[in-house]
Amino acid sequence: MKRKLLAILMAAVMTVGLAACGSSETSTSESAAAPAEESAAPAEESAAASDDAADAEAAEGTEEAAASSDDPWAGWADVDTSEHVVITYMTTGDAPSGDKAATVDAMLEKLNAILTEKVNAELEIYYIGWTDQLANYNRTLARMDGSVDLVGTASDWLDAWPNSKNGAFLELSEEMLQTYAPATWASVSPEHWDLCKYNGEIYLMPEDNYAQWTNHGFIYRLDWAKEAGLENGCHSWEDMTEYFRYVKEAYPDITPWDSDGNAHMTLAGGWVSSHSDFVSIDGLSNGALWGGTRDDLYTVVTPAYTDTEMMVEFAEMMKEWDTIGVWPTDVLNNKATTNRDDYRIGRVAAEQHHTQTWTDLVSHTANNTIYQDDPDAESGFFYFGEEAGNVTALNITHGAMAVSAGSANPERALMVYDLLRNDAECYHLLCYGEQGVSWDVNEEGLRITPEGYNADTQDVGNTTNYWWGRNDDLEIRAADRDWDKIDAMYAELDSISIEYPYGQFVPEVDAIQGQINNVNETYGNYMKQIAYGKYNGTAEEIVAEMQAALKQAGIEEVTAELQRQITELYGAQ
Repeated sequence: MKRKLLAILMAAVMTVGLAACGSSETSTSESAAAPAEESAAPAEESAAASDDAADAEAAEGTEEAAASSDDPWAGWADVDTSEHVVITYMTTGDAPSGDKAATVDAMLEKLNAILTEKVNAELEIYYIGWTDQLANYNRTLARMDGSVDLVGTASDWLDAWPNSKNGAFLELSEEMLQTYAPATWASVSPEHWDLCKYNGEIYLMPEDNYAQWTNHGFIYRLDWAKEAGLENGCHSWEDMTEYFRYVKEAYPDITPWDSDGNAHMTLAGGWVSSHSDFVSIDGLSNGALWGGTRDDLYTVVTPAYTDTEMMVEFAEMMKEWDTIGVWPTDVLNNKATTNRDDYRIGRVAAEQHHTQTWTDLVSHTANNTIYQDDPDAESGFFYFGEEAGNVTALNITHGAMAVSAGSANPERALMVYDLLRNDAECYHLLCYGEQGVSWDVNEEGLRITPEGYNADTQDVGNTTNYWWGRNDDLEIRAADRDWDKIDAMYAELDSISIEYPYGQFVPEVDAIQGQINNVNETYGNYMKQIAYGKYNGTAEEIVAEMQAALKQAGIEEVTAELQRQITELYGAQ
């Protein structure tokens, strides 16, 4: 999962560290970049001449050539940046207010001074609030009025491909990327650029050098699992059943999992990945209905519809969990909970979310008082797919940056993005904030919060929401994370996972969108009952009823059309 793809030309930039972006050497080397490269060889030849001036000129030419080869942005000396421009970066999330807004503004003042020096541009942030975020996101893009330039996007949750298809995003030619985003161009492999193409054209710049796992599972009290006789923790759904039963009996005041009633699709998808080699196609259904299998990726299957025995077993186990009392009796009406915060303080026994959340909850941070209150407390993670060894790495376009087709300054937007993604000082300002205010570094080189730090007003990283170009080569590890456990988990997932195989598949769904909607609605309605064990009758009866309803909704027609398109793209396998 974790990729180290930066080309040799990036090496010197990366080692400069915090001082890289603010250095005045860039403007000096830019002005001499082209002639230095051309004159290096002649200069070396003249070094043997007796003329001291020629010797000095040769040495200077050689030094300039070396400097330009280490600077990926040397070619920008030929770019006309005489006009100062404002580049608006659109991201999802609620805009900060009050003191937090002031903290972000102070960061932007420092960042914009650097961007102005480098490319005569400044950055503004445009927020798409979480309420009705997708509708507002697409509406903003559709205006095409130049109000946004850089657009944070995603192929699996922010309509990256539909917006590429409908003209909201700018086509990015190889020449354009090489000229205006040279560091990004060099760091992304040809194979990954191919995964950012629609109809043969690049539209996205992927976040492909950042280790993150968004595969879901259950975070649980490992110390309590050991008390239950599960010495090695929970590694199957059956283990989780035994664990929940023990918690309910041994700690009657504890709610095992105070679910908000909206995890039904995630649970169903987790069950399927744990009991098959199914690989879901992103973006068609949040219930992971359509996909292939690890040994036959391009034959479209729908296990929830066709594997009756597997789904009956799921329904039976969820009825058992409901009987145990894993969740509150009114779980389907429970639309908001504080389960994660309650886990931090020891009030619940499990949290269902992805690996990245576990990396927080497993660590002895200030918020996780569970470890301060109980020195024996430990957190384990049962990830969905563990029993079958069936994990798919995150799609590299789960987070990506695009350029709005309505941007008045697309070239400068690319230059700004290239610095935000690849220059240490710019990156740290945008992702962490001002050093000494929002973060600092300890003697071990790990990231800490300064004395007197207030997360409510000084947290920049969770405010700028830069999820579209994070870069492990510039990340500074947080001192409060349990990296031994995290690295071990990442290594385990790396060892069994496959790359997401459908990155180039952009389904044409106009003719079948109505049926897709009907199928998703039908599946969601039944899964609410099944996944929380709230159905009437037997497991066999509810699964048969669901499958009949899915057929009526058009699942077979959708599957056939997707198969046609998959075969057309990838060929008969």
